[in-house]
Amino acid sequence: MPPQPAVCGYPISIFFIVVNEFCERFSYYGMRAVLVLYFRYFLKWDDDLATTIYHTFVALCYLTPILGAIVADSWLGKFKTIVYLSIVYTLGQVVMAIGAIHDITDTDRDGTPNNMTLHVALSMIGLVLIALGTGGIKPCVAAFGGDQFEDHQEKQRSTFFSIFYLSINAGSLLSTIITPILRGQECGIYSQQKCYPLAFGVPAALMVVALIVFICGSSMYIKVAPKGNIMLEVCKCIGFAVKNRFRNRSSQIPKREHWMDWANEKYDKLLIAQVKMVLKVLFLYIPLPMFWALFDQQGSRWTLQATTMNGDFGALIIQPDQMQTVNPILILALVPIMDSCLYPLIAKCKLNFTPLKRMTVGMLMAALAFFAAAVVQIQIDNTLPIFPSGNAGQIKYQNMADSLVTVTLDGKPYPVPSFQATDEYLTFDKAITVTLNGKEFLIHDGAGASCVYTKQLGFGSSFTLVIPSTFVLDADCGSRIVEVEDIKPNTIHMALQIPQYFLMTAGEVVFSVTGLEFSYSQAPSNMKSVLQAGWLLTVAVGNIIVLIIAEGAQLPDQWAEYVLFASLLVAVCIVFAIMAYFYTYIDPAAIEAQFAKMEPEDKERKRSLEMVRKDSVEQHDEKKRKESSSSSSSSEDEEKPKEGQQTKI
Repeated sequence: MPPQPAVCGYPISIFFIVVNEFCERFSYYGMRAVLVLYFRYFLKWDDDLATTIYHTFVALCYLTPILGAIVADSWLGKFKTIVYLSIVYTLGQVVMAIGAIHDITDTDRDGTPNNMTLHVALSMIGLVLIALGTGGIKPCVAAFGGDQFEDHQEKQRSTFFSIFYLSINAGSLLSTIITPILRGQECGIYSQQKCYPLAFGVPAALMVVALIVFICGSSMYIKVAPKGNIMLEVCKCIGFAVKNRFRNRSSQIPKREHWMDWANEKYDKLLIAQVKMVLKVLFLYIPLPMFWALFDQQGSRWTLQATTMNGDFGALIIQPDQMQTVNPILILALVPIMDSCLYPLIAKCKLNFTPLKRMTVGMLMAALAFFAAAVVQIQIDNTLPIFPSGNAGQIKYQNMADSLVTVTLDGKPYPVPSFQATDEYLTFDKAITVTLNGKEFLIHDGAGASCVYTKQLGFGSSFTLVIPSTFVLDADCGSRIVEVEDIKPNTIHMALQIPQYFLMTAGEVVFSVTGLEFSYSQAPSNMKSVLQAGWLLTVAVGNIIVLIIAEGAQLPDQWAEYVLFASLLVAVCIVFAIMAYFYTYIDPAAIEAQFAKMEPEDKERKRSLEMVRKDSVEQHDEKKRKESSSSSSSSEDEEKPKEGQQTKI
């Protein structure tokens, strides 16, 4: 193989891969940042349905990597898999952007789509294509980058993965800042609405750039041919062991030390030992989805929570979906603090802070984050208007006359001052009778004159502006317009979400980074991808848990749902701590080396058995040949006299 072009010891090809990853992550996280608000305010879904579809999409994004790994390793190879699925990915982003254009079905040009079914269909098709694309290339890109290095470039390969991870966080951070700003703009052909097409269109453009950049480096890549997928081999080995154990379930057959030992008849002992190590780690993965069930709600429930809060930070106005940027910012700050300060300090204190203990602490911190979110939600609920539920209704009276009006509701009088309204909405759950002392008033229209009126609107507020009958268009006309506050502005500041983001991000750093490190240290050298697939599967299952609870629990208060999730994670954390207590750490390299020494003996034993079996078969064939020869000769002796007799005749 000719030497690859290099800069500072690094293959030039990796720069194309890093740029591709940055653009792809920008595209994915940018689209995902505004997704739940798109469901809520463009497609007009309620909070529960928006949350359910959001987490269904995320779950699908973490299920498809298994398919992508199998296709890449067993059929197309990493390069073709990345290219083909990136095309699918790009099409999905484009379809999403088109589906968000309200003008394509706004036939009456009132700013509201007239055929919402078309927009929903385009959005769902786009999300499925995106999930196939982003999930399918997820296990391929990093591994393909690692393939670009020679065996003697171990240090450069390690640095590449650090830069690769940095590009992921950089793309995530920038997109989470930029796309909510784009969404906040107003655009349209016939009417100006929130610009979701732009918020989805820019990520689509970045995905086109990612695809073009990746293809441009084609001639420089080292393309390793597919060699078969180890996940399929592991599944076959496990399947054979289960099947063989079921066939030999009789009590008369001796038991074996481990149920995987029933695969000895077909598979090497080394492979069986490696599968045992993987299964031991995968067993610890069982409680982990609950952590991801809480973690991924940063993009759904927490974003919806931010829509009911005040985002005015003085010089900066924060959009609700921009609060998600707190997570990548804190990651960049907390990872070096944990690695350089906290963990060494704990080690100096001679505390046995094992990886599994770290993961347990991370889960507890995530639970605390949701308890904090519940406290914030209770504060928000105290400031929100009480909306009717069930068959109830609400009514509010506004007096447009220049004198006091008394409204009687089911016999109870409500005096309403001139140009004012009742303080609160009145709730009723039955048919009501309303009477009032009637007044007449007239609003004069100023011909050719204008009145400039300004009002600072608070986040989430709603006002009715009353123009009285005595209104005159003059220099002081604005002071005569009467404001009636329908819904009070959000008074709970978004800064109160920072503690819950801090707890969740700290939990992520302790849990996720440590979990991957632990998994790799406990896995055989050739089965890292199996554990990576298992890890991604826990994320998918966690999102499935969210959509089940969101649709099934139907709790009346959002804070109660936060407490439910936090309590479930605490319970799961206790189970995980017990499992971790009984876990015995192993050294996969030492075990593999031990089996490597045993392998020649096993081969020799198998060769001896094969020779004995071969000799036995040969002796058996020889005996049969002799018996056949003896039988043939006696038959000829019997037939010869008959021939002689016939001749004589």
